[in-house]
Amino acid sequence: MSQNAGKHRSHMGGLIKYANGESLQEINGTVEVPKNLGFWKTLFKYSGPGALVAVGYMDPGNWSTSITGGQDFGYLLMSIVLMSSLIAMLLQYMAAKLGIVSRMDLAQAIRARTSKSLGIILWILTELAIMATDIAEVIGAAIALNLLFHIPLVISVFITVFDVLLLLLLTFIGFRKIEAIVVCLICVILFVFAYEVILSRPEWANIFRGLIPVPRAFSGSNPAKVSGDTPLKDSLGIIGATVMPHNLYLHSSISQTRKYDYNDPKDVANTVKFTTWDSNIQLSLAFVVNALLLIMGVAVFKNGAVKDTSFFGLFQALSNTSMLSNGILIAVAKTGALSILFAVALLASGQNSTITGTLTGQIIMEGYVHMRMPLWMRRLVTRLISVIPVLICVSMTGGEPAIKEHLALNELMENSQVFLAFALPFSMLPLIILTDSKFEMGQFKNRLWVSILGWISIIALTFLNMQNFFGDDGAIVGFISQNPTPSQVSLANNLSWFIIVIIMALLIWTIYDMYKTSKSLRKEYPNALEARQENMDK
Repeated sequence: MSQNAGKHRSHMGGLIKYANGESLQEINGTVEVPKNLGFWKTLFKYSGPGALVAVGYMDPGNWSTSITGGQDFGYLLMSIVLMSSLIAMLLQYMAAKLGIVSRMDLAQAIRARTSKSLGIILWILTELAIMATDIAEVIGAAIALNLLFHIPLVISVFITVFDVLLLLLLTFIGFRKIEAIVVCLICVILFVFAYEVILSRPEWANIFRGLIPVPRAFSGSNPAKVSGDTPLKDSLGIIGATVMPHNLYLHSSISQTRKYDYNDPKDVANTVKFTTWDSNIQLSLAFVVNALLLIMGVAVFKNGAVKDTSFFGLFQALSNTSMLSNGILIAVAKTGALSILFAVALLASGQNSTITGTLTGQIIMEGYVHMRMPLWMRRLVTRLISVIPVLICVSMTGGEPAIKEHLALNELMENSQVFLAFALPFSMLPLIILTDSKFEMGQFKNRLWVSILGWISIIALTFLNMQNFFGDDGAIVGFISQNPTPSQVSLANNLSWFIIVIIMALLIWTIYDMYKTSKSLRKEYPNALEARQENMDK
């Protein structure tokens, strides 16, 4: 069922407005796609939204996880990177299809089928997840500015606020140009890591063998420990950092930027087809970037050489010749090129995430609470809130040795990602319920194999994220202490159970509301599906 269009009225003085129409109305259906083009020309016209989605899979928060996995276990976890990317492709396909077929983004679709009170709760949860992602972007961009231009960290953090000016500029140049800028920045990131990996001369045969899953990749036993971690812990880190809830909201909206005839089933099918091609190609590039990061951990550095996997630690390691694996890398490192390129890639990644994070924030605000504000204002509010914990962290460690400040920032970034685990089930579960429904999707409902793989992926990701809360190195205990006592670990485990109970209760509430509303819609529009099918058959 599609949402009624239009209807915007001023609210709260003019800057903030009521919104209950098309998703991201300013760019919805603005990109023309001429008919009767060949496959490659048509694909080029549809290319772009997938790049904005792929940015989330190259987020700075993923970097240390992948490099640590390579340092600890060689190419063992390459299969985990591959599986995570395949799951991402499946979920992003469903998100894009939902937007194209229903003409609603995921936030609008969930809100239309849940109560107002639940909608506000889900909005707050998703906002927290976006702010958690933004904290990683603030840290990454501030550190990149510090490393490249030697700007003090506090000032660098404040400078990141002014990326709102970049958003203000981008609002005037058109969505197609925004896509092009994002693609260029992705190419910068890809080039940097490909260059450094090529110089390292990795063992390609072992890399390809690592793509084959083996049970040891999920081992949590003591004999498998390297540098204090187990393969299971590093696998959880890679998987947990891969699928971001905000990407599902984003893709369900920007998949609607192409102009198509939603009353023509062939045109809808064609749009779904080429949007999926675009998404899979761009996510394949994201897989290559994450694989290159893991390969860096194996081939660029000597085994076990990198003890500090913070951005500062990696920057210093790339200029420390004693940590590098061969003479070519050492020769290039002496020029400072390796470390400088790393910092440039970090800055590019942060700016990419600025664009996509702002768009996603607007999508969920419009979808869940029907509120719209200018993109620059939306960015300013989110960024000002996100810099507060970073400034507190920098201020509290200002008088400490540099290593303590670096580790504290790394810890803040890792802990902020816990909110992503909270929000993830509330985007994945409604997504598969909606796309499994023939009433919602008609002939475009998920095929049986897509549905089975989707449910397996969602249950597995939710379970792994929840499991990561527990233990003496779990996500929750990190909020209590860096060196927890047994009593603190016990407290963290109890808190984990409490949080999981709340998450399960909210999930049950969400499922109940969605099925209840869907049932009432079927009663209200008993012939809707038949009418749609008749239109499809014309």
